[in-house]
Order: sequence, then C-alpha cells, then structure tokens
Amino acid sequence: MRNVSFDISAIVVLVLLLMSALIRKATIGKTNKIFLSAIVLCIITTCFDIMAAIFDAAGANYRQMMMFSHTGYLLIHNFESVVHVIFVISVMDLWHKLKKNIPLQVFIVLPYLTVFALLLTNPLTGLMFNVDNGIYTHGPLFFTLYICAGSYLLIDIYVIIKNRILITKMKAAGLLSMAGICLLTVIIHLILPQQLVECFGVSLSLFIVSLAVQRPEERLDSDTGFYRHSAYANDAKNSFMSGKHWHVVMLNIANYSSVNSMLGYEQTIEVLKIVSEKIRLLNKNLGNKGELYYLDRGRFRIVFSEKERTIAETCATLLNNELKSKIRYNGFDITLSPMIVLARCPEEIESFKSLMAFGLDFHEKNPYTGKVICAPEIYHHDDFEIKNNINKIIENALENKSFQVYYQPIYSISEGKFVSAEALLRLFDKEHGFISPEILVPAAEKSGAIHKIGEYVFEEVCKFVSSEEFEQLGLDYIEVNLSVAQCMHGDLADKILMIMQQYKVPANRINLEITETAASYSQRVMTDNLNKLARAGVEFSLDDFGTGYSNMKRVVSLPLKIVKLDKSFVDEQANPKMWIFLQNTVKMLKDMNMEIVVEGIETKEMVDAFSELKCDFIQGYYFSKAISKDDFIKFILKSHKKENSVNA
Repeated sequence: MRNVSFDISAIVVLVLLLMSALIRKATIGKTNKIFLSAIVLCIITTCFDIMAAIFDAAGANYRQMMMFSHTGYLLIHNFESVVHVIFVISVMDLWHKLKKNIPLQVFIVLPYLTVFALLLTNPLTGLMFNVDNGIYTHGPLFFTLYICAGSYLLIDIYVIIKNRILITKMKAAGLLSMAGICLLTVIIHLILPQQLVECFGVSLSLFIVSLAVQRPEERLDSDTGFYRHSAYANDAKNSFMSGKHWHVVMLNIANYSSVNSMLGYEQTIEVLKIVSEKIRLLNKNLGNKGELYYLDRGRFRIVFSEKERTIAETCATLLNNELKSKIRYNGFDITLSPMIVLARCPEEIESFKSLMAFGLDFHEKNPYTGKVICAPEIYHHDDFEIKNNINKIIENALENKSFQVYYQPIYSISEGKFVSAEALLRLFDKEHGFISPEILVPAAEKSGAIHKIGEYVFEEVCKFVSSEEFEQLGLDYIEVNLSVAQCMHGDLADKILMIMQQYKVPANRINLEITETAASYSQRVMTDNLNKLARAGVEFSLDDFGTGYSNMKRVVSLPLKIVKLDKSFVDEQANPKMWIFLQNTVKMLKDMNMEIVVEGIETKEMVDAFSELKCDFIQGYYFSKAISKDDFIKFILKSHKKENSVNA
C-alpha cells in the first residue's frame, strides 16, 4: 500500500485551516469564499487519494471503486488548479480585466475541459489510466494532466508578475509559493510514486497563503464586521490602478459628533453596530452584491461592480430611507443625518486621492438635504485636482515668489473715508489658475509652509507701508492676518518685530488679525507672542467674531482693539432675533472700548443699517473687493478726489 501519512497530515492541516477561517470570520467577500472553496476541494481530493490507495491495496475485487476513486481524485485535483488561478485573479481584483480578455478565459477553461472530457470517457477508452487485475497503470494520455497543471501554473505566474504592483511583496511571494510548492511535490511524486505528497503540498501552500495573503484580522473592523479603512483604501487604490470601473455608495453620518457627544464612545459604537446590521441586511436582500466597509467616525462605504449600477442606486435609496427613521436604543430615540453620495469611478471621481479627499468631509462642506446625492452635484474636479497637488503648488509658489498680496479697503463711518485696509493672500498658479485661500491656507498650515508664506506677506506689507506711495494714501494702518499655526510658533513675535524694524514701520501702522478660533486657544506660546507684540505697541483685531463658540473670558483677556463681525451676521440682519442679538453684541463691545468692523457689506441698505447700529468701520464688496496693490493705490487716490470735490 502506498504511504498515506502525508495525506493524513494534509487533512489535519486543512481542517485546522478551515476552522481558523471560520473563527477569524474569513467568510465574507468573494476572495474569502474562493479560498474556503480551495480548502474544501483539497479535503475532498485528499479523501479520494486515500480511498484510491486503500482500494489499490485491496486488489482486483474492487475494480469499480478503484476506477471511481482515481477518477474522482484526478478530476478534483486538476480542478484545484483552476481554483488557484481564480483565487489569484480575485486577490488582485482583476475580474473586470478577465471579462474583457477572451483569450485568457479560453486559456483558463480549455485545459480543464480537455482533461474533464478525457477522464469521463476514460472507462471506455483507457487513455488516462487503466485498472487491470487490481493494478493501477497510467494510460497513453496521462501526461495531459501534467500539461494541464503546468498551463495553470504558467497563468498563475504570468498574472502575479504582470500585476505585482497591485499587491504587497509579501502577498506576491505567498501566491507564487503556491505554484512553487505544488510543482515541487509533483516532482517528488514522480521520483517517489509511493509517497502521496501532492495533497500535502497543496495544503502547505494554502497554509502559507493564509498567513501571507488571507489575513482577515488586518482587513476587518472588529466592531462592525465590515472591512476597515485600510482595506477600503487599498482596494480603491488597486481599482484605480487596474482601470476597473465601479460604483460606491458613500455614507457619512453628518451628526456623528453630536451623537458621540451625547452617548459617549461605547454607546455610540453600539449605535454603529445597529447601523451596520441594517446595511448588512439590506445588502443581503439585494443579493450580497456589495462589498461593505466601515472607515471611522460614522463613515461607511458599499462598493459595487460596474454592471450593478441599478443595484447601487437602489441600495443608496433604501439605505437613506432606512437610516432617516429614528433608531431606538437604550431608552433613546436617536435621529441620524445620513448623508449619502453615489459615485461612479473613475468616470465621476477620477483618482484615488480625489476619492479619499472628497469622502473625508463632504458631509461638512455641503448642507444635509435628506436626499441621495449623485457625486457630480457636489464634486468638482478642479478643486480636488488642486487639493491633490496643493503642496507642490505651494512649493513652486515659494520658489518662484508668485504669491501676491491684495488689499481690501476699510471705510470709517465717522470720518467718511477709507482709513485702512486688510492685506489678503492671493495665488495664481500657471496650471491651475486661482487657488482659493480656503484650500491654500489649511494645506500650508498642515505642511508648515504657512510660516514662510506669513513672513512673505508681512514683509510685502511692511515694504508697502514704508513707501512714499503709502504716505500719499493717508491711511492709518494695514491689517495682516495671522493663522493659528503662526500664533503657535515660538519666534513669531521676534520675526514680526525684526521685519518692522528692518523697514522702519511704526507699530501703530500695523494691526494683526487673529481668528476667533485662534483666540480660543490658551497655549502659553500664543499668549507670550501676543503679549510681546502688544508691549511693542502692535494692536490686534479679532476676525470672524461670532462664527465659533469662544471662551469669552479668554477673548476679553487678549489685547484686542478691533472686533470684526462676520459676514454671517450681515446675511441674517433681516431676522428680528438676530438684529436684537447684534444690537446687544455691539453695545457689549462698545462698553469694552472696542471698535467694530462689519464684514461682507454689499448694499447701501446694509451700510445704513450698521451705521445706525453705531459700528465704526465697513468692509465689503459695496466699496471694493480685494484688489492688487497698484489697483488699490488708484482706488484710494480716486476716493480722495471724490472727497475733495464733495468738500469743495
């Protein structure tokens, strides 16, 4: 009797692999299911191999069972090669390419169909093997089995090497090891036919794959059971790289932060589990066509293949309706704000970076309407192209000194003339055109470039203030913005004072603007910077007042001279309650001896309304937008001529 100890060892390994896969929940998704199928097929193959060895040893009385067991073994063992190829294609997510590659489809199907036909007809032809007088012998076409296995081996190697960029080196090595180990065991079996090592080789290769490739604990989120953020990022990147066309339903719970604040972390996780279960059930009802992901902070993704557009649309609609209903949990009626965007990639969102950047915060940048949104409604390619390249754009602008300083005039109500201006950063890139400050400034803060940019802007302002042109304008001062990151820099005050000294700019010619967000910070570095500048005679404005929830004690402790009311107040002036709030806010600030600038003024009616409110200064499009230095000089000189003609 042939040695079946390797087969028995293979069954032990395979059963352990199967149990491990079930325990680790490696049963979700197409790739996991194919891997499980490979394990089950190998178990069946090994059982047939043991059965064949037993009946071969039993002799001529069991010819039919010998024929059955050998045929079953060869049929399933060779089909394992097909499954291995399919598994490799699935791991690399190349289904879309396979569907378009007819020659590859034929090459995958034809060898096994040939073997299948030969084995089914073998009892009549004896071309594959024979059983005579209880002795098993190979037939004249038995070598086709090796040709079949070799062809699939070549397909495996070809697909892995050609598309190696789509997977890690560890995964590529794990997949290639399947081919190498199986080839080695075939050679051993040819040399030592009494040693049944082929099934053990397959089980060993599957074990290596389970370690190097099939690692669900790395891909699954433990709370929801969905694939996690890193898996989504990796799969999405590979899809774009391989040219795959696909659909994604993006769900961001817009009020996640509020729910988390109300319930706390642990209870919020329980609510997310309820949401996850609703998504899982919905996907099941739609035929489990979607791949489910949970990223973080209430952000879910459901990915569908190219042909499943209708299912993706249905999923988005049903999910929106389901999640808008109140969720009853632990005595609470929880109302979620599910903001859902349906996107077609790469037709509507063209790159991995754009997809990830867009998905991060679309719920914060767009109002919640309660309806499913199609990506083109809120996704703008040019903005995300700029975001993806913003660091390079900033680097080039610093190198080429292509930043510009614009000025927006500020009008004094009491004096009836322009007395100051706000300096504003502008950047016009050769390739991308105008770069919005809303994109530019946060990116510069994140990269640290804001410090160099801030120095450049301040130096340009000081050059202007120290010039004869500025003296002719009769302006009192120029306002310069400071970002949060600048305020936190230890040598900010020293650099500002050094530049002012370099250009001989008096302290009363500069007014530094800090935002309400920056003012709410209580870090010592920022406080030291502001106090040092204040002692040198520099005055401060609080910008965007009313847009945040400041610590008022912190705000009033700062050396502020001017408070700038945000445009949002102006937009709500028709609201009687808002007007009462404005009246009391202005009175409070006046009682603290602060001057008030109103931003965003666009009409004569607005000017009159805020003049009656006893505000001090007006800034907005009613007078002028931010303009270049040369245009600003012309604008102010022209306004002087008007003033003189009126006075005359």
